[in-house]
Amino acid sequence: MDDQNKNLILATVLSFLVILVWYTLFAPPPPPATAPGTQVEATAPADGTGAAGTGTAAGAGADAAPATDALAGAPRILIDTPRITGSISLMGGRIDDLSLKDYREEVDPASPIVRLLVPAGQEGALYALYGWAPGAGLGFDRVPGARTLWSLESGDALSVGKPVTLRWDNGAGLVFTRTISVDDNYMFTVAEKVTNSGSAPATLYPYGIVARKGIPAAIKNFFILHEGPIQRADGVLTEIKYKNLAKADPVEAEGGVPAEVTEVAANGWIGFTDHYWQTILVPEPGQAFTAVAKYTPATDTFQTEARLPVMTVAPGDSAEVSTMLFAGAKEWETIRAYQNEGGIEGFLDSIDWGWFFFITKPMFAVLHWLHGTIGNMGWAIIALTFIMKALVFPLARKSYISMARMKELQPQMEALKERTGDDRQRFQKEMMELYKREKVNPASGCLPILIQIPIFFSLYKVIFVTLELRHAPWIGFVKDLSAPDPTSLFNLFGLLPWGTPEVGSFFHIFSIGVLPICLGISMWLQQKLTPAPTDPTQAAVFAWMPWIFMFMLGGFASGLVLYWITNNLITFAQQYTIMSMHGKRPDIFDNIRGSFRRKKDGTGTDASRK
Repeated sequence: MDDQNKNLILATVLSFLVILVWYTLFAPPPPPATAPGTQVEATAPADGTGAAGTGTAAGAGADAAPATDALAGAPRILIDTPRITGSISLMGGRIDDLSLKDYREEVDPASPIVRLLVPAGQEGALYALYGWAPGAGLGFDRVPGARTLWSLESGDALSVGKPVTLRWDNGAGLVFTRTISVDDNYMFTVAEKVTNSGSAPATLYPYGIVARKGIPAAIKNFFILHEGPIQRADGVLTEIKYKNLAKADPVEAEGGVPAEVTEVAANGWIGFTDHYWQTILVPEPGQAFTAVAKYTPATDTFQTEARLPVMTVAPGDSAEVSTMLFAGAKEWETIRAYQNEGGIEGFLDSIDWGWFFFITKPMFAVLHWLHGTIGNMGWAIIALTFIMKALVFPLARKSYISMARMKELQPQMEALKERTGDDRQRFQKEMMELYKREKVNPASGCLPILIQIPIFFSLYKVIFVTLELRHAPWIGFVKDLSAPDPTSLFNLFGLLPWGTPEVGSFFHIFSIGVLPICLGISMWLQQKLTPAPTDPTQAAVFAWMPWIFMFMLGGFASGLVLYWITNNLITFAQQYTIMSMHGKRPDIFDNIRGSFRRKKDGTGTDASRK
């Protein structure tokens, strides 16, 4: 086996192994059994879970018992903006009912809109609470908590430019008001005020909570995607897995439950992130606070908290504090605006960009711009592929030229083999001298594959985690570029009256559609730029590779397969052009005919040439 073929087969096998490992670790998950945003079985979180400020006793958390009837019977205030709909419960003044008008559970436009926040006691409970923890001299009955029944002081429904104000008088000299406003996207602002008309100072700790019952049933547990508690504290991003938080060491100050406590000096946020949606507490930029993520085993409750510093309100005086709550879709443009224009430091990192963030971030920015310019995400992916190929073309060009030069050296290599006979050491030495003299790098053929690996992984990450690819159509049968090709060879792409194997079943990997088949064909055509290797082992590997890749990538997102097809076709055109320019124009049709008529004997020669 000559060294050129060794390098080619090594590159091919390495590429196959990378895809195999990637498919094993990051195989596309089956579709969720329940709709996004309604994934969790829930009763209510627990009272006494500890939202008190630093140095105070725990006890200002969410609900101690379901109290479902009381919560269900409490008055509500309508939320209605161009992008969200829902309600606020006057019990606890909680934001616990929210749906996203722009997003549906399925591709079908008649499917229900996505519901993000769900009240305690209902399936999928996830909600936000605000309140005050008491300091010395006050009891929990003197501050508003999860079961406090507020009254509506002003406003009749919450909408853009029309806030609502809630009021609660503790009957002992403290009057609390809560003004809730919302912008035209997904950001709520909660302004809290306490007025002390009593005769003694009042010490209080303001807090915000996002509570969730249990681990979401539809969480993907996927290595490439983080779903769970997330926080940013003074420039440090921390992604916390549900299972790790549940196993964390109990913290005595938090009531002896597993918890992670972080002191934030100036800028940060904390909350829960899902695949495409998130609910995040955001103190004002520059505000110090204590970020807490905790798990209460007794009620199977996960909770994230933002606890603000202690406030002492003198008699006849008042104090105010304002925090924000993001509850909505992880839209790149919207979140970037909150970061760049709203001053929320590092908010764009709430989207999981992964290890290759230095590639995925600019890659998605370009893809987003192309989508806005072209108007179709599928064509945008194709355009992005052309751009990526143009960027790496100088390196690819050197590789293709080197491959053409290697072909030119074949006669000299054959003569060298005959001259050196069985003296392998002499053959290797003279071969390297030949390469050096002719300025040929035999390893350069691997370079395009090595370049493709991080690009492929990064694009897979972008397609999988970003909301903009969700339910994005291309043409005809491709109605969701974030999902696998829906067509299947099992029913002749819909012509036969039966379904296809279920996702996750053994036979599903063979249920390939139109795009994977096009992928296999494009790889097969790319191979035909050069004659099949004479070595039977190499020939067998090369013959099977396109079809192995076809099945391996068949279950990946359609957008990724579309990229790979486009990449193969561009590579084919580049390699054909460069080889032709160097006097080695490929005879594609002859190579195809040769691959079909080739019958190898024991030495690996073509019987038709004997």
